Amino acid sequence: MSGKAPVLILCTGNSCRSQMAEGFLREYQGDRFLVHSAGTSPSGAVHPLAIRVMQEIGINIASQKPKSIDDYLGKQRVAHVIIVCDHANGTCPRIWPGAFSRGYLPFRDPAHFQGSDDETLAFFRTVRDEISEAMKTWKPSATSVTQ
Repeated sequence: MSGKAPVLILCTGNSCRSQMAEGFLREYQGDRFLVHSAGTSPSGAVHPLAIRVMQEIGINIASQKPKSIDDYLGKQRVAHVIIVCDHANGTCPRIWPGAFSRGYLPFRDPAHFQGSDDETLAFFRTVRDEISEAMKTWKPSATSVTQ
């Protein structure tokens, strides 16, 4: 085992926000954390625009795949849970066995944005940048276990 604290980032489809957050947390704090992401209802693939906007800033998430929360719950050690969407916050377990923290950092869902191609791409970039800032400064907090 690496000695790094395992972090699980959750959203509903595990196709956009949680995948970008996984890429950023691995990039910024991968020396401290073993980072994974999953969804409560995983989609079939990572959203192509999530891959594109991350590649624009030099982070490659193209090989990442949506995974189910069931792949982790009770099967893999998770020290910290970060939930990045409202739906997952309402449907995932309030208490995660063995977790030291459960944080809630909601981001708007770029996959459901309605607009032109240019507007949609711009929205993906905006959400990407919001997630980037949050993952740069994220620190687990024991007080977040009950959020």
